[in-house]
This record gives sequence, structure tokens and C-alpha cells, in this order.
Amino acid sequence: MSKQMKEIQFPSASYDQWKEEATKALKGKPFESLFTKTQEDITLSPLYTQEMLVEKLGDQLENQISTIRSLKEAEGFNVAQQIFGGTTEQFFANLQDSVDKGNNYITIDSRTAFEWDNESLAKLANILTTTPFKLIVQNDNDPILAVFNQIEEKQNIKGFIISEKQFTLNGFENVRTFCANSATYHYEGANAVQELAITLALASKFANESSFEEVSKKFFVNFAIDTQFFAEIAKLRAFKVLWKAFAAAFGVDNPQAIPVLAENSLRSYSKLDVYVNLLRAGNEAFAGVIGGADVITVHPHDVLSKPTDQSIRIARNVLLVLKEESRVAEVLDPSGGSYFIETLTAEYVEKAWDLFNQIEEAGGFDAYASAGTLQADLEEVYNARLQAVETRKESLIGTNIYANPVDELPTETNPILSDVKRLAVPFEQLREQFKLAQAKIGVLTYGKLKDFKPRADFVAGFFATAGNIPEQSGELLTVESATQWLQNANYDYVIVAAKDDDAKELVPALLSNKPENVILDVAGKFKEEQDEWQQSGLNGFIFAGQNIVKKLNEVLESVKGVQQ
Repeated sequence: MSKQMKEIQFPSASYDQWKEEATKALKGKPFESLFTKTQEDITLSPLYTQEMLVEKLGDQLENQISTIRSLKEAEGFNVAQQIFGGTTEQFFANLQDSVDKGNNYITIDSRTAFEWDNESLAKLANILTTTPFKLIVQNDNDPILAVFNQIEEKQNIKGFIISEKQFTLNGFENVRTFCANSATYHYEGANAVQELAITLALASKFANESSFEEVSKKFFVNFAIDTQFFAEIAKLRAFKVLWKAFAAAFGVDNPQAIPVLAENSLRSYSKLDVYVNLLRAGNEAFAGVIGGADVITVHPHDVLSKPTDQSIRIARNVLLVLKEESRVAEVLDPSGGSYFIETLTAEYVEKAWDLFNQIEEAGGFDAYASAGTLQADLEEVYNARLQAVETRKESLIGTNIYANPVDELPTETNPILSDVKRLAVPFEQLREQFKLAQAKIGVLTYGKLKDFKPRADFVAGFFATAGNIPEQSGELLTVESATQWLQNANYDYVIVAAKDDDAKELVPALLSNKPENVILDVAGKFKEEQDEWQQSGLNGFIFAGQNIVKKLNEVLESVKGVQQ
């Protein structure tokens, strides 16, 4: 590199200059259209600057960063893959294979296909004396907990037990059992602020039932990491700041780090195009690593049905690649100092602390939950999430957009996960219903290809979400040929795809000659013609921004009506 090149300096641009250029690029759209409102009622800016961050945090910025870095419980992160197996022999073979191939924490959900008898418990007890673990149990009487009765060297046992109710294992000082399992509320729809506030409310409940000192020794959190990459990074970082503030309320200025466990979220998992789940898992796991999680679990991409040896290996390797090849775990707080991440972290801290105080003022977590306030708040957010997916404001690739219409739903269902409130469920149900209905759907494509193709493609993508492939008429260049095609077409349901001017000429003629047993819709919005056309027999419209699930269910009911 020449000396001249080394001495080149690029001029810095101010926010106002950037805004001016961005406004030009928008070509008439308002600059405000670049701002995004999140589920947490936080407005994301299209650009963050050092000045904006300093203005928001000031002297607190350094304190926020140092707190996050000092409250990291483990160096790097540990791989904690779940063990699967239909029999005890298969389960323990998979367990040993998992440990041999890099699993740091064995993860076991006690709801296995086999019973935990004395022989299997003794075998598990021997393994737990040498390998850290994460156990998922239903209550403090879960049969798998009898394994601890067979362990004598209690001081060497290290692990976590996830249960909805905290309990203590006497003598097992390194086994944490006070869990704020925010994943439970995550699957009910909770946003990041609600998850953070709930973890603090649960910690407060535990502290009031025992002591803060006991909580410090036994407490840990388990987060589910969703697809909102930067938001999830900020969520994990915000917890550490909140924990220091929580400890300060108990008179502890330098609290010990609380272990942060994370698993990739199943909320966005789909049974359709399951390999997209692998992409989601990688994105979520990476967010967990950057956010500072200490122990991470990645669910296999086909875990909703029945994981295979291959999918389990791939899930484990997602974390091994991040750990061994990306080297990101060797960096302490990789996102620290980012104008965007630091600002978002601070906003989560502020809002979560406020919500936590509201919960405490309501009488604490139990009172907040028993009053129905918690469930009502979660349901409101969940419905908003579902609405965003059903109207395509949020994308589920392979499910509500870019769907593969020939993709078959797996026949098997993992019973442990059957109750998870996933956003893809309405689309999976549509697939099943349309397959049973055997609806014959056609698209009347009017005009030249270049004229009708955009709307014809939109209609094809619309019905692909239900697993249906509408047949297209091809170019119909006259009203007479289009009318004749409709009269001769052997379809239950037909959608007209044409540019606006052509549709306004064509649709009245079609309605005048439409067979009674054919349901007719038009692709596009025609507000001025809507009432007149529907009074003349048009069923309705298909357009962008529409609730896909609602519309397709209406189409399904109409088709069933003409098929009878």
C-alpha cells in the first residue's frame, strides 16, 4: 500500500447529512417510514450515532458496559444439547456419543418414552458425577430426581434443574434449582421487556421466600432466543444490568454473576420446509453467543416431529462451529460499544425495570399472575404477533411467504412440544384442511403476460401457503374469450389476475355470465368498484396486507359450499 493511500482520509457525515441523502432515496416517502415500532413499544431508528448514545446514557454508558462484562458467569459458552432416545439403550448410547463429540452439558427432559427405573437411574447417576447437566423436570416429585439419592460425592456434582417450582437438593451445593424460566412466558407470546421483568419478579419471589444470599447460590435464568437478532442480544445483555440493580435493592453492590442459559426459540419453528428451522437455529444461537449466554441449547430442525441422528448432529454442530471456528466466544461482550445495541440494551433495562416495579406494586409475581393480568398481557402480545404473521408484516420463510406448495406435513408429532404456541400453526392447519377439501382453483389471467404476471405470481404465492397450486388460464386477450373460459372452466374457485384498467372492464362482463357453481374473486384492491361488484355476485378480493389465514379459511368454507 502506498504512502499516499495510507494518508487518505474520508470525510465524516453528520446525521443531518445522512438524513438528507436518505430522504432523496425514499423518492417521496416520508423519512419517518424508516423508523420501526417493536413489540416492546420501542421505536428503532434507521441510524444510531455516538452523539445519540451519549445523549441517552451519558456517564451511565461506561457503567452499563462494565456491568455486563463483569457479570459474565462463564468464559465463553458451553454446549448443552438435549439427549434423545426411544429406549434406555438408545438413550444412553446417544448420551455417550454426544459427550464424545463435544457436548459440555448433557440436557435431559424427563418426559422420555421410557420409564426411569432403578437400573437406568444408577447408570445416569454414574454419568452425572463426571459430566455437568441440565435437567428439565415437571415438579419436585419427578421420577428422574431419584437419581440424586444414588450419588454419594455430592460436592462434585454440577448442573441446573429447570422446574416451574423451586426446590433445594440438600448437600448439592453446585446444583442450581431456583430457575426463572422465561421460556415458558416466551412461548405464551411475551416480548423481551416482559421476559426480563418476569425473571426479576421470580427472583424477588424466591428471595422473599428464602434470602437473597440463597438466591445468589441457587438462582439461574433460562431464556428462549427468537429470530430478532439484535433484540435478543440486547435482551441477554440487559438482564445483567437489571440483576445488578436488583441486587442493589438488597444492599449488595457487587453481586456474583448469575448463570444465563439459553435455547433457540421454537416459537418461529415450522413443520413446513423444516430446513429453514436450521437457519433460524443458527441465527438464534449466534445471538445467544454474542449476547453472553453461558450455556446454550440448539433444538434440531425436525424436533417438532421426530429428530433423527442427522438432525441431532447438525444441531450440536451449529454450536461447535460457533465455538471452535468463529472464535466469537473468545471475545468478551462482542457487541459492546455498538451504538445500536447499547441504546437498545438501555431501553430494555428502563422498560423492564418499570414493569418489574409494577408487578411488585401489584403484590408480586403470584398476585400478578393469579389476578389474570399476566395472562391478559401475554395474550395481547401473542395475538399481535400472530396478526403480524398472518398479514405478512412479519415473515416466516417457507410458511407464510416463499412457501413450497408440494411440501408435505410430517405425520409424527413430538408430544412434548405439541402445546407450544407456534406462529406457524394456523398455516399448518390450512394445509391439512385444503388437502382434505381437494379444492379446484384456477386463475383467469387476462391480457399479455407482462400485464397479469405480477398479480398471478402473488396469487400463486398466496395459495402456496395452503399447499395449493392454482392452474392458470394463460393469456386471454378479449372479454369474450375470458367469459367463455370461465363458463367452460371446471373449477370451484377462480381468481381474476389482470391490471387495474383491464379488470375494471372485464369483471362486470364475467359477473354477468358467471356460472352459479363458481366462486369468483379478483386480485387487487378496487375500493370504488367493491360494493357494486359484490352486489353483482363477486365473492371478494385478494390483496397484499390481507390476513391470509382469515381469507383462505373463508375461501375454504365457500368451496365446501359449492362442492356439496
